[in-house]
Amino acid sequence: MQYKRILLKLSGEALMGTQQYGIDTSVIMQYAEEIKALVERGIEVAIVIGGGNIYRGIQATATGIDRVQGDYMGMLATVINSMALQSGLEKVSVSTRLLTALEIKQVAEPFIKRRAVRHLEKGRVVIFGAGTGNPYFTTDTAAALRATEIEADVILKGTRVDGIYDSDPEKNPNAKKYTTLSYADAISQKLNVMDMTAFTLCQENNIPIIVFNMNKPGNLMKIVTGDAIGTLVSSRT
Repeated sequence: MQYKRILLKLSGEALMGTQQYGIDTSVIMQYAEEIKALVERGIEVAIVIGGGNIYRGIQATATGIDRVQGDYMGMLATVINSMALQSGLEKVSVSTRLLTALEIKQVAEPFIKRRAVRHLEKGRVVIFGAGTGNPYFTTDTAAALRATEIEADVILKGTRVDGIYDSDPEKNPNAKKYTTLSYADAISQKLNVMDMTAFTLCQENNIPIIVFNMNKPGNLMKIVTGDAIGTLVSSRT
């Protein structure tokens, strides 16, 4: 295996499937099966999910909602998505633990680093909900922070495209795909696949990021077994 402990970052929008909003249970189950395959191979898996399919805090100001209040609403949306994925994983007999940055005792454990690492060591999938627990920080930054805390080998960012491009490939058919990028290039070119805070945190802690198409079956397993899938962002190009 190329990696022993991974942090998988999923967007909330990915959970919509072909719907306009909400959660597509068929997508949840597809992801659950792919994650189960990793666990059965001994990979320690942690997950951070966005909440954009339900609510995005940064858009709250356009509706007159206070930004801080909107960000907390977005954090709760990530908890809903995390609970949905946890349910899907448990349906395929994968042991999971949901840890949240906001204390919600009835549905999740509070995030404690040592507890999270211990769950991973026991073969449980750990899902981190509620972002960092602070407004003004994205779930990309939460993924970078949690990956640093649990000493993950890599961040795998699952998207609906097969890597990082110099422009939107869904709008520009001539968009150029990068196979590798340095953190510095990703930051200087303002590539929006992750926010600058997340890129900088990964750079400072030397955590590679792989951006790939999560919706193509088998891609997740191919990455952890060493195949060159998607775009690798690291200190070297």
